Amino acid sequence: MKTFLKSLIIISFISVVLIGCSAGGSSDDTNGEGGMDGVTLSLYSTVTNEADQKAMESVIGKFEEEYPDITIDYNFPAGEYESQLRVKMAANDMPDLFDTHGWSQNRYGEYTMDLSDMNWVADLDPALEEIFTDEDGKVYAYPINQAKDGLTYNKNVLDDYGIEPPNTFDEFMTALETIKEESNGDVTPLWFGGSEEGEFGQFFDQFATPLLITHPDHDYSEALLDGSFDWEPYTFLPEKLLEMQEKELINLDALTAQVHEKTQLLAQDKIAFVMATTPIGAVRELNPDAELGVMPVPAIHEGGEQSWIGGERHTYAIWKDTEYPEEAKTFIEFLAQPEIVQELAEGTSLPAGLTNASADIYFQPYYDEYSDVVVEPYFDRVFLPSGMWEPMGTAGQELLSGSLTPEDVSEKMATEYTRLLEQEGSE
Repeated sequence: MKTFLKSLIIISFISVVLIGCSAGGSSDDTNGEGGMDGVTLSLYSTVTNEADQKAMESVIGKFEEEYPDITIDYNFPAGEYESQLRVKMAANDMPDLFDTHGWSQNRYGEYTMDLSDMNWVADLDPALEEIFTDEDGKVYAYPINQAKDGLTYNKNVLDDYGIEPPNTFDEFMTALETIKEESNGDVTPLWFGGSEEGEFGQFFDQFATPLLITHPDHDYSEALLDGSFDWEPYTFLPEKLLEMQEKELINLDALTAQVHEKTQLLAQDKIAFVMATTPIGAVRELNPDAELGVMPVPAIHEGGEQSWIGGERHTYAIWKDTEYPEEAKTFIEFLAQPEIVQELAEGTSLPAGLTNASADIYFQPYYDEYSDVVVEPYFDRVFLPSGMWEPMGTAGQELLSGSLTPEDVSEKMATEYTRLLEQEGSE
């Protein structure tokens, strides 16, 4: 009996030791702390549509295959990205790699590693140099692609109703009304996935440029920059958005529609226009005969010019305090290879951020057609304090839900603008 008990104790002890060793190995893997199985880099990106995510996942897979000791723990938080990153900034616990999505210097600058010593910097598109490089030569992030936004339109729909891409806002409104009438309401003239506040933020932000900046008789740039801007002229935009709702020129479910629905509706020719640029790939998977076009933002004032809205789109910055700077740089260097630059540009249907590759982009003929149109920076990135994107978008939701009038929207913008400017001044 004693011999049996002694054997049982020894077996139990060995089992505990083995279990403990097994748990320890597992902990290294999940915590990304390195060790026997290499390093795990956390990565956060703002990509939201399925085509962009597939392109990113494909490239990450190729990287991990080439560098089996480095794992990329990627995250696509969509509408939660900004709130999650703000929490991480406050805790000074940033992802190893993260998307600066238009704020490489102003919002994220103090958290980013200087990448100026990397070889790819020599191939940075000159149009992006001012955005990513400061006066001291610091390079804040790696550009996966660059934005050139306006409106995406369903070419089949416009052709069916004999509509040319509008040059002015008045022509845009006429086009929306024509589509509604000619289709007997079967086609949504302008579609919003408004369950996400950014859908309305995109509308306000893009049209703010021709309304408030680019026409010499209506240039409020100095007042916006020095904090003295009177927000009354902004009321034009919520007035027009509300008018679109009242005339049923936007989808009836604009406040509850999900962004992912856009792809299927475009493939079914149920949408005429959407804000910004929508990749064609996912649409053509559902309908090989789908045809989309892109156009600059229409001019608002008489005598005004159309504008592309652009600059920084998807990027990767390296957290300056990452435990794995060399591994993170290895990932960036992998992305900067010409074949990967091309793959990501084509996969996201946007111009590349580097000049070392030529990408076959579906929308390139449209960019060529409007090659004389100036690319203006996103309004909020230049003229608004950090933090305005959320109230700008929620104001659109509140407007269409009846909680705010157009005048209330401008008042809310003024209040948030002043509050955030004062907050910046006190930091």
